[in-house]
Amino acid sequence: MADISDIWVYLSASPLLFLTLTLAAFQAGTWLYTRSGHKPFLNPVLTAVILMVGLLTLSGTTYETYFEGAQFVHFLLGPATVALAIPLYRQFDRVRRSALALIASLICGSLTAMATAVLLGWLMGASRETLMSLAPKSVTAPVAMGITEQLGGLPSLTAVMVILTGILGAVLGPPLLTLIGVRDGRARGLAMGTASHGIGTARALETSELAGAFSGLAMGLNALATAILLPLLWRLFF
Repeated sequence: MADISDIWVYLSASPLLFLTLTLAAFQAGTWLYTRSGHKPFLNPVLTAVILMVGLLTLSGTTYETYFEGAQFVHFLLGPATVALAIPLYRQFDRVRRSALALIASLICGSLTAMATAVLLGWLMGASRETLMSLAPKSVTAPVAMGITEQLGGLPSLTAVMVILTGILGAVLGPPLLTLIGVRDGRARGLAMGTASHGIGTARALETSELAGAFSGLAMGLNALATAILLPLLWRLFF
């Protein structure tokens, strides 16, 4: 055990270790997801998170140490988000024809996501600071953390809630939409992108390019709408 501990100390000094482990964990999650026949509860992101949290806990590694190596993956969130413009470009005519319904649905979805998060937190006795951190949970992580910081909340808590929301949306969203009779790819994509940002969009892309295009658009516009509306509504009601 002492030898293993010495090896870990030596390897953990290199930032590339945690980048490699993160990619390996996601690859393991993807393999498991594919082998299971794409079972929603075996979402690759969820599996990777569980594996990495377990490893960091067992090894006593701090998040700061981990992030030194894994920050390259964080950097790639930007290019990955921009790449969502490709299916959107291919489906632009359909998006344009649905512009009015899209805007109305997006505003309703954005307001509902914020209101339900704050209401549930309030019913559970959450503090004002916690409520601030919960409100932007359905927005992509960089934007959500920026909004929370502006409001005076806890960006780290927001990041956790954003990831949790995305995973739950990817796992439960498609079967729930099917259960309530939502079949149109545009509506499904719009719901997934508004409620569960990038992780939900990745799930929508597995369904069809049309759903992925609307989901990517909804994710971006929801981030914009929340960044504008949430600070205004917070100052108005709180």
